[in-house]
Amino acid sequence: MSEHPAVARFVAYLREQNLPVTAQRLAVAEALLTSERHLSAEEVAAEVARGGARVGTATVYRTIDTLLASGLLVERDFGEGFRRFEPARDIPHHEHLVCDQCGRVEEFRDERLERMTTIVAESRGFARQRHRLVIHGICRDCQRGGPRRT
Repeated sequence: MSEHPAVARFVAYLREQNLPVTAQRLAVAEALLTSERHLSAEEVAAEVARGGARVGTATVYRTIDTLLASGLLVERDFGEGFRRFEPARDIPHHEHLVCDQCGRVEEFRDERLERMTTIVAESRGFARQRHRLVIHGICRDCQRGGPRRT
C-alpha cells in the first residue's frame, strides 16, 4: 500500500468511525483515491485484482459507500447506466467530456461557462448554487479509428 495522503485520510476516517481498517478496504481505497480516471465499481474490482488482492464485489460497493460518506470520493453519473467515481480533490468545479465509443472521460474547466451559468440563473431569478455539465461525443482517438469499448 502506498502512503498516499488521501488513503491516510481514509484510514483516519475509518478509525474515527470505529470501522475496521482491512487490507481489502485499503486496496479499494488505493485504487480509487490514486486514480486519474473516473472508475466504475467493476473497474475498481479489476484494478484491485491486478494488484493481487482478493476483494469481493460486495466489499467494493461497501467500501465505495464508505468513501462517499467520508467525503474523499465523488460519484458521477454520465448516463452510461452505471456510476463512476473520482477522488474529491481540492480543485475548482469542473465539467466532463465523455466518449461514447471508448468510455474515456476528460475533465475541463472554462471560466466563460462558469460566468454563463451564473448569468443564466440570475436572469431567471435563481441564485446559482451548483451545476453539472456532461458533453457526450467521440474523442479524437476514436475519430481517428483508435480504441473502441469492448
